[in-house]
Amino acid sequence: MRELDKQIAGLSSARRALLELKRKKQPSIAPPIGRRKTRDSAPLSFAQQRLWLIYQLDPTSYLYNVPRAVSMTGRLDIPALERGLNRIVERHEILRTIFPIAQDEPEQVILPSSPLHLAVTDLTSVPEDIRQAEATRLALQEFHGTFDLANGPMLRARLLRLEAEHHILVLAMHHIASDGWAGSILFQELGLLYAGFSQGKEPSLPELPVQYADYAVWQRAWMQGSTLEDELSYWRNHLEGAPALLDLPTDHSRPEGASYRGAKQSIVLPKILSDELKTLSRRHGATLFVSLLAGLKILLQRWSGQEDFVVGTVSANRSQTEIEKLIGCFLNFLPLRDKIVGDEPALQFLQKVKATMVAAYAHQDCPFEKIIETTNT
Repeated sequence: MRELDKQIAGLSSARRALLELKRKKQPSIAPPIGRRKTRDSAPLSFAQQRLWLIYQLDPTSYLYNVPRAVSMTGRLDIPALERGLNRIVERHEILRTIFPIAQDEPEQVILPSSPLHLAVTDLTSVPEDIRQAEATRLALQEFHGTFDLANGPMLRARLLRLEAEHHILVLAMHHIASDGWAGSILFQELGLLYAGFSQGKEPSLPELPVQYADYAVWQRAWMQGSTLEDELSYWRNHLEGAPALLDLPTDHSRPEGASYRGAKQSIVLPKILSDELKTLSRRHGATLFVSLLAGLKILLQRWSGQEDFVVGTVSANRSQTEIEKLIGCFLNFLPLRDKIVGDEPALQFLQKVKATMVAAYAHQDCPFEKIIETTNT
């Protein structure tokens, strides 16, 4: 209980610091999100506009597809699963939204709900030793398929049957309609709906207070004028004079253009080290993310020799309660700049990174596109 009390106290302290910073630095309080007056169409949110522009550069690219797959064992009621998916499409307008051009500008148009067919691919006749590989190939084929933003749909679903009681549900969505947070919402709702339909019941979910297009209209109306200028003022000051690149000692020269050929390396920290990092974070009033970020920045400084550079992170950007349970793309990018001065003590630098993080989250509503515009002019 004493350890739990410390964690609660640390969270409360961080919340108070964030609220105090927002009060001082952002006097404009965000208004509540309401239902839009015009239901036929809506402007794109800032995040959607960024993704729409990227799509125009290469409509065949799958880089901004959001792949999801879940393995299911046991008897599966496929009609109930399909009904659950259709109910989610009915419930969340963004999953039946298209993005045509009207008067030289893209807009959101919400289509009437139409049946989503859950395609089933039976792999039980495939030899067992290559069945999993074939399932992976088909899943990747679904994940890498292109989307037509002007005509839809924004969600594709396929069910792979590996055995009588082993299935893989494969879902592919475009990033313009979904982010990482949205995945947990989708599967949570699908689980509740499936449980009800498979038992012959009519499941009910609480009504959504707003839809994604309502958020887009609200964001455009709020993030302008003095509100936007206050936000941009913080980011201009934060990034003024920041170096354009982090010059790491790589074994190949930096290419002129992005190739998107990359990889990731995952490691699991020993439990004793993980526990020590958590203890260190609590002792100094920081989250584990902040402590790891400080360590990463120290490592990058030693590799590059630069004392001043920017590291980017992603914010869920769901600070309004109305959108917590909404499928859609709300995320925003935050450029975090910290200077390491000489042989600055690590714990002192940790506090600096913590302050930068708190300030960034106090200004997370400012669209990344606007930050780029203001720092490039």
